[in-house]
Amino acid sequence: MTLSPYYVHADGREAAFTVTPPKIKFGPGALQEVGHDARAHGIARTALFTDANVAELNSVATVTSALKDAGIDVAIYDEVEVEPTDRSFKAAIEFAQKGNFDGFISVGGGSSMDTAKAAALYTSHPPDDFLDYVNEPIGKAVRVPGPLKPHIACPTTFGTASECTAVAIFDLLEMELKTGISSPYLRPNLGVLDPDTLATLPGEVIAANGFDVFTHACESYTAVPYTSREKPADPTARPVYQGANPYSDLSTLEAIRLIGDNLVDAVAQPGASKFREKLMFSGLLAGIGFGNSGVHIPHAMAYAVAGLVRGYYPQGWKSNHPMVPHGTSVIVNAPAAFRFTGPACPERHFTAAEAMGADVTDADTADGGDLLADRIIAMMKETGLPNGIGGVGYDEEDIPNLVKGTLPQQRLLVMSPKPVDEAKLTKLFKDALRYW
Repeated sequence: MTLSPYYVHADGREAAFTVTPPKIKFGPGALQEVGHDARAHGIARTALFTDANVAELNSVATVTSALKDAGIDVAIYDEVEVEPTDRSFKAAIEFAQKGNFDGFISVGGGSSMDTAKAAALYTSHPPDDFLDYVNEPIGKAVRVPGPLKPHIACPTTFGTASECTAVAIFDLLEMELKTGISSPYLRPNLGVLDPDTLATLPGEVIAANGFDVFTHACESYTAVPYTSREKPADPTARPVYQGANPYSDLSTLEAIRLIGDNLVDAVAQPGASKFREKLMFSGLLAGIGFGNSGVHIPHAMAYAVAGLVRGYYPQGWKSNHPMVPHGTSVIVNAPAAFRFTGPACPERHFTAAEAMGADVTDADTADGGDLLADRIIAMMKETGLPNGIGGVGYDEEDIPNLVKGTLPQQRLLVMSPKPVDEAKLTKLFKDALRYW
């Protein structure tokens, strides 16, 4: 095997990457086996984390029944906030501390899975202060000392891929920005992916989930190569986000192809069984990829877009407070971001554009960033996504605060193939205000 020219080994630079694939069960009806899975992980008493809307769906009833049939004591916590906050994390942690649980089950989207990760962490290894484990520069980024109580993640959406990843994301209310916790120990012990759970997703949710899959995959594919980092003195200190690598490339490109081939039709036909496995598998592939390599500018910008929202109430979500769904908050930045990063690795942007379905006939590789941005915009129009950050309620006067909220996301920004600073972020947000 010959590595891509993107990966060049040099003295003093990283020469190795680690592969920590998630443990996954995938297939229709898989939720019915969760009781057996929990018992196999030594769980006798579990907290089931979900949100109030998902709690009313068959998925929670199926998992609860499977757990009880396996003789497992279940306590349901259905107060997970969609787009969780430090406030909601703390409430869930308090519930977990009082319940004396020996394991955790999450059923829902990334919010439920990330909340369960936090509960597992803070009850397994209680810190002195809540922010101790939170990523720098917001928190202290204290290393998690060891394994957590077992966590089985059961996604009912397909965009976040939290069942694959070693991060937990939340809004820090005091600072009005998103941040998170990152540790290999946060990765769930098992992800149970049942495509039948997608049957009830409305078209708007499918669109946001699908574009979240795409940006996960595309940011991973265009991230700085793992060989660009300095070689760590302590090999165990390699970051969770290592940079693009041959392993992540395989999964992310296929995820992009699946989204390019299926998303528009799936949004037009919500609930159609012929798309469920393709969509859920695309999310799994993207999660495997970015969970190993990392994401960059669109996600970093998205944390500010979601954290500073004022009056946007998305269709398709039952929310009593303003919110920008995660996939939406990312994709509204993506065309501007990929035009910007395109010149840094044009071949990769060109390949991603082609995989997404762009017409590259007689196109020049050097135009990869523009081809990719144009294809994204066309699909955003076809699926009814908001027109840039202006479509979710922002205007030019908000840009300084959006930039301020993005700059702390250095864990993500350093993964960009093209360096970005305050001035460049300001230009990127201006370019992302509207696209048509």
